[in-house]
Amino acid sequence: MAALKNEVKSFIVQALACFDTPSQVSQAVKQEFDVDVTRQQVEQHDPTKRAGSHLALKWQTLFHDTRKRFREETAEIPIANRAFRLRAMNRFVEKAKTMKNIGLAMQILEQAAKETGDIYVNRARKEEAGDEPVIPTRIQVDVVDARKPNAEP
Repeated sequence: MAALKNEVKSFIVQALACFDTPSQVSQAVKQEFDVDVTRQQVEQHDPTKRAGSHLALKWQTLFHDTRKRFREETAEIPIANRAFRLRAMNRFVEKAKTMKNIGLAMQILEQAAKETGDIYVNRARKEEAGDEPVIPTRIQVDVVDARKPNAEP
């Protein structure tokens, strides 16, 4: 395993900070610099992994600065914004209704319900001082067979 030039190390650190996998970075280094690096060698440049725990401070700083900038720029991408996605889904539902494609419209509505119900958000509710802890409850749902007339729950 040959020592890497600073230019290659910088490329690796920045790519990892942008959430590229070690395999993707290894391939990108091969294309960009014509240098073969293993996934394990790439992983040594990620300070969030055990293999990169002894990475030089210079590279750790570059990694964390790049990741911070990447996350901030991601917020500027329209599709990363919930309101943008819901407006687009609304347009799609209207289009599906004009096409009389009720199945598609229902799928889009289900997707919108998931979006607004925070199903895709990894966020825990912070308890206010004095609030009781939120305890999930189980709801009993009776299924009615719609094929049988006068079916009772």
